Amino acid sequence: MSERICRWGILSAAEIARKNWHSVALSGNGEVAAVASRNRDKAQQFIDECQMSVPVAKSIDALGSYDELIARTDIDAVYIPLPTGVRTEWVIKAANAGKHVLVEKPCGVGVDELESIIKACKSNNVQFMDGVMFMHSSRLPAMRQVLDDKDRIGAVRRITSQFSFRADDEFFRSNIRGSMGLEPAGCLGDLGWYTIRFALWAMNYEMPAEVRGRILASVESAESSEPVPTEFEGDMLFANGTSASFFNSFLCENSQISVVNGENGYLQVEDFVLPFFGSELQFTVNNHSFDVDCCRFNMQRRTTGCGVQEYSNNAVNAQEVNMFRTFADLVHSGNPDQHWQEIAFKTQQVMEAALASARNGCNPVKL
Repeated sequence: MSERICRWGILSAAEIARKNWHSVALSGNGEVAAVASRNRDKAQQFIDECQMSVPVAKSIDALGSYDELIARTDIDAVYIPLPTGVRTEWVIKAANAGKHVLVEKPCGVGVDELESIIKACKSNNVQFMDGVMFMHSSRLPAMRQVLDDKDRIGAVRRITSQFSFRADDEFFRSNIRGSMGLEPAGCLGDLGWYTIRFALWAMNYEMPAEVRGRILASVESAESSEPVPTEFEGDMLFANGTSASFFNSFLCENSQISVVNGENGYLQVEDFVLPFFGSELQFTVNNHSFDVDCCRFNMQRRTTGCGVQEYSNNAVNAQEVNMFRTFADLVHSGNPDQHWQEIAFKTQQVMEAALASARNGCNPVKL
């Protein structure tokens, strides 16, 4: 682990930033230097509450404007969990100020916004990364090893994934994820980013040839004639004939299942985004067989349980801590890794195509 310390600024007192306060504290190579909100009292309240939950020794400054945080010389990297609708401006400002940027998803309202973000990060030689925590879990390379074993899975033919949670009435009245101005992609942006990313990862980031989408449920927004999706399904078709589907919902109870079907078996993971509480992250490899003996037709279960020793959250080796640790190491290397912006851009392209399809009679969008 690097002994150098990455000094973080948190730009927004969003709820997810509380979890990542703890992530930085556990990373070993990072520390929070300042938190900014639109008023100083809110930033101070955030700091006080986080200090009560996860105390850190260093004094942390509360700032009453985002510009003030970006202008500071004692900050190396900025974590930005602002709403998608207002994020791009601040990501570009941070990059132009020489700050490395870790952002929540989706990265922009559209591909054009993300292109502007990536251009700013490249021209200022700063690291860019989206906040997809499962990409930093040790379970992912373990699953990749299985998928690359042609005897266990074989050529991938089908990928399915779903991520949902059931929101209450208050959520739709007050949460930004029901606002066209702040989160125009609704559940597709908030949850679909993960399901799309998982499919792209399973396909080694090959892009689909075409994408379809359908809005199954939505809320109306006074800000736009377009509905904000609250339940969405999408499909991807790849050039080799492999297909992938994804389902996202604010109306169904907690579900985060992915299945990768191959010619010889299938891999299944039931908690691919937010691991179930515990010290081991699991998945299964399934090679069931159908045996026929004259009048006896038997489906034989052939399931192998696999796991990696990694805590689900709030631990030194948890995926969100690995994300901040990896990011800080890249900052210290002085050589930004373009892989992270490339896969974010591909995810954004597929998400935008799915939404465009849904708003155009569910016709396929070619990529």
